[in-house]
Amino acid sequence: MNTGRPLRVALFSETFLPKLDGVVTVMCLLLDHFKSRGIEAMMFSGGKHVDSYNGFPIVSITPSVPMPMYPEIRMTIPMRKTFQALQEFDPDIIHIASPMHTGLAFMRFAKKLDKPMVMSFHTHIMSMAKFYKLGFLEGILWSLHRYVYNKALYRWATSKRVQEELLAHGFGPTGLWRRGVDPSIFSPGPVDMEVRARLSNGNPEKTLLLFVGRLAPEKQIEQIKHVLEAIPNTHLVIVGDGPFRDKLEKIYSGMPVTFAGYLSGQNLTEAYRAADIFTFPSAIETFGLVVAEAMAVGLPVVSSRVGGIPEIITSGENGYIFEPNDVSTMINYVRDLVEHPQKREMMSKRAVEAVQHLTWPAIMDELIADYYRIIETYQAEKATPVS
Repeated sequence: MNTGRPLRVALFSETFLPKLDGVVTVMCLLLDHFKSRGIEAMMFSGGKHVDSYNGFPIVSITPSVPMPMYPEIRMTIPMRKTFQALQEFDPDIIHIASPMHTGLAFMRFAKKLDKPMVMSFHTHIMSMAKFYKLGFLEGILWSLHRYVYNKALYRWATSKRVQEELLAHGFGPTGLWRRGVDPSIFSPGPVDMEVRARLSNGNPEKTLLLFVGRLAPEKQIEQIKHVLEAIPNTHLVIVGDGPFRDKLEKIYSGMPVTFAGYLSGQNLTEAYRAADIFTFPSAIETFGLVVAEAMAVGLPVVSSRVGGIPEIITSGENGYIFEPNDVSTMINYVRDLVEHPQKREMMSKRAVEAVQHLTWPAIMDELIADYYRIIETYQAEKATPVS
């Protein structure tokens, strides 16, 4: 590829700022890395969003309506105005993250502009259907996803487990876009006792359990209630927001629980550092980025076996893993760490060691190298005469 200009990437995500979730976090990290590498980018997303991020223009696709079961995603149909913005930007490649609604319509723009299109798989709709008692749709959803994702020249999964699953279901060549941790933000450090006192509602002597993530039914945060009931002198901090918050507040009414809302950057790091154990009973993940962040800070993790978490936790060595919905084992693992501070300290050190190689710059550079390879292959095939 030799165009005499910087690489130009058009990104599409079903969600973006001001909403915060794993996909938005990764898209922001990707844009940050583009900035450091001199890459030009434009982000497109359904619904009303911020106008720019780190100097990159954000194109909000409106009007829109909330998506059933996932109201944070706004459904809309990209029209002429969106197409013109994309056409004027003239990207070298179009990267669509987890197309579900608006992303499907956005796909036709790539074809119309004759641009190479790639996709990344972030949201496991098939598992969500099963969780929400809609398992009869699972086969249909796999077929639809296979059809959509195979329209792309290349795909990325966010964990080896999901990569193997996609390949087993007939998806075309699928790479691995690993998750990383920013060591300049998430690293071990001293506990801010004021933060600990605030998060524990004035009870810093208690064992502080922490959950971070979107407050949705599939995260199964209500299961941690059984841990609080079984183990004395524990306090739970829930960081995040989402459609399940009101119900969770009712479930945990009168219990030692703090709802801290969304936290990011240094505030999130201080919450990780202030806690004693990270508890993560989620039923569905494609990776579990918050688990890697907790480990990078040195927080022992007790997590369900979902997504890419088994790729970074060796149960009993640098954390604990239990099967989803095995609440009794989760309780036993938390109790073990509460009753054995030396084991907690040992797991803390090993947790940091396990993720210290997962740095975002190296991971994002791998993605960019894939971009160049795909663009060059696409251009070479276009230049080859059809015999």
